[in-house]
Amino acid sequence: MSSEGGDDQIQLPTTHEAFYEPGTQPETDIDLFRPVVSSTNCTYCHAEYDVTTAPYDSWITSMMGQSARDPIFHAALAVANQDAHGGGESCLRCHAPGAWLSGKSGDGLMDDFNDIDMEGVSCNFCHRMVNPDPEGTAAIGYPDSGDPNPDPPILKALDAAGHTSEFVGNATFVLDPADVRRGPYGDILPDFYGVHGTDGFGKFVWLIESPYHRQSAMCGECHDVSNPMYLRNMLTGELDLTALDEKHPTGNPNDMYPEQRTYSEWLISDFADGGVTFEDNRFGGNHPTGIMESCQDCHMPKQIGAGCVFVDGIYDRNDIGQHSFAGANTWVLDAIKTQLGEQASTVGLTEDRVEAAKARTTRMLKNASDMELSLTDSNLLNVRIINQSGHKLPTGYPEGRRMWLNVRFFDQDDNLIAESGAYDYETAELDLDDTKVYEMRAGITPEVAERTNLPAGESFHLLLNNVCLFDNRIPARGTTNAELEQIGVSPVGYSYADNQYWDDTLYEYPEGTNSIVATLYYQTTSKEYIEFLRDTAQDGTGLTAYDLWEEHGKSTPAVMDVQVIEVPASNPADLNGDGAVNGADLTIVLAAWGTKDPAIDLNGDGVVDGADLTIVLANWSF
Repeated sequence: MSSEGGDDQIQLPTTHEAFYEPGTQPETDIDLFRPVVSSTNCTYCHAEYDVTTAPYDSWITSMMGQSARDPIFHAALAVANQDAHGGGESCLRCHAPGAWLSGKSGDGLMDDFNDIDMEGVSCNFCHRMVNPDPEGTAAIGYPDSGDPNPDPPILKALDAAGHTSEFVGNATFVLDPADVRRGPYGDILPDFYGVHGTDGFGKFVWLIESPYHRQSAMCGECHDVSNPMYLRNMLTGELDLTALDEKHPTGNPNDMYPEQRTYSEWLISDFADGGVTFEDNRFGGNHPTGIMESCQDCHMPKQIGAGCVFVDGIYDRNDIGQHSFAGANTWVLDAIKTQLGEQASTVGLTEDRVEAAKARTTRMLKNASDMELSLTDSNLLNVRIINQSGHKLPTGYPEGRRMWLNVRFFDQDDNLIAESGAYDYETAELDLDDTKVYEMRAGITPEVAERTNLPAGESFHLLLNNVCLFDNRIPARGTTNAELEQIGVSPVGYSYADNQYWDDTLYEYPEGTNSIVATLYYQTTSKEYIEFLRDTAQDGTGLTAYDLWEEHGKSTPAVMDVQVIEVPASNPADLNGDGAVNGADLTIVLAAWGTKDPAIDLNGDGVVDGADLTIVLANWSF
């Protein structure tokens, strides 16, 4: 049985309860919970007046706006449902929260989704979010209206129903059931015909000021993901399967399998503890201090402009957060546009918006790291990769994502004489022999293998994986090993010192090397992973994803950094090759005196004598 699964794979008998998480729960009664509305409702005021600042224009081409249309997600969802009964529900809770909240995805499927459900992480969803921490930064309330803040009653009702969350992550988000909108400003004009919602009783309200919408914890709700099918065994330290038909015994993400920990990685970094200043303003925007602290600082860079067409150029701000959410997905947006065909423009995926989004992704990848090259005294090249992001590099969804070093050695005529990290663009195959790859590889333990009839070891079955087999991703600055262990993402098969946010790799360059070109590549979807989806997803979504992957460059590797270094010509008088001309070389000449050794005959007159000794003395290193 291969790790791809098949007819003899055994599906885990999970129930809906196994994937329970606290927070706002699905509700079909619209009088109790107003459904998430379409983002097209927002286009009348928040689109098509400035491609940089209009919120809709950059959101629609983000992977947030396309999270439910992503063909890779569709295939991975199919595999999750094959691996565990209804397992896809835990995926849809983040990728299609509006549909999940309306009770459409409890079976893990997208069969009855409508166009609004396919809008993914939409405007209405995010701007109805309430800080789930009752002691955290609550909303300010309705400005000058005399109405009380609605947040405390919402949290109190949630607590009374037993759905209060103590942790950030796993989509334990809380939404305002009355569809009252929130945002980072407290000086918004009075609501215009109720477009920002009502209080549930037909009364129009103002947009509520919400400090939470500028805080990383809001992003952390979906960017810290733990698998509730697993419970940490306090005796062995391993993650064992739960009962599979009950809620998780503790509900603590630290007791679950850490599928991804982007928010937690940020939380233990210097970015969260005072921030990091970049003199080159590499993450862009009009930040008032230049200190990068929150997720929003890098992924929603502040712009000068207006958030509404009716005040554009009249009531401009200096800190409008761009709703671009640029990340590291290099090719899927084009694939979605291809799938939608003529409908792409209708939903907002116009050519200019898509190209602008791809350019932002390219910039984000280039800004996430730096490269430094140096030569050692022993004829070695050191390639240092510096993590400039606020989390591990790379981070997030681990399967198929990787960085690697390509190092090419050229002679004085620019002929390639050696290469490490070669990639074949025709076959999408990376030569792994002596190649430095930065990645996380997961797998399943023998216990899970026995229950599922799959082989133990390395696996792409995201929902079944319960052990990290390798992780050499570079930590963020300010991170300690104790902190990485606490959040469950310690290096495996590799090591970093406390506070080390860089990695060094040594290469021995061959004789005759004149110059060296080093490139750091990033790839969103590897050939190995896309072939797994193609061969495993039984509903055809894997084949669809594979065909789109082939059509759009096979996830062409993106250049994150590239540097060139010249290798100084060696001194012929350095006879022992130690990088210096000294007594050791003099001794070699004396030992060969009178012979015809061509390696020691420096002047080429056919004999080792005083003339060669003079050459050594003339090149003596003082």
